[in-house]
Amino acid sequence: MIETAVPPANIDQLSRHLKLLANPKRLQIIHLLMEGMQCNCVLGDALGMPANLVSHHLSLLRDAGLVDVTRDAVDGRWLYYTINEAAMTAISDAYAAFFDLSRIKPRQQVCGPTNSTVALEQIIV
Repeated sequence: MIETAVPPANIDQLSRHLKLLANPKRLQIIHLLMEGMQCNCVLGDALGMPANLVSHHLSLLRDAGLVDVTRDAVDGRWLYYTINEAAMTAISDAYAAFFDLSRIKPRQQVCGPTNSTVALEQIIV
């Protein structure tokens, strides 16, 4: 049996984030929020989406901890969204560690024909 290395990041958490960010609109929201604080109406205009759908996507991103929300100090009905920098840094670090190309190792031969000359001759015949 081959000993496998422990993944450098939590696979379940990476999978949840990948699933969440697999939606192009959510990726676009993240992109827009990387440019600074945005309100729902500006995001909707930029994405060509109705406010309720933008709110749905923002809610999912907030639940995952990727987006923070702040109420307007003057009129609490207005909400402003920003990237949760700590969460985004953690995700970025986790993906960088997981997809680090230096982790690629040569294949370990543990099954199939052995490397002996006899086994190779049997394959050729």
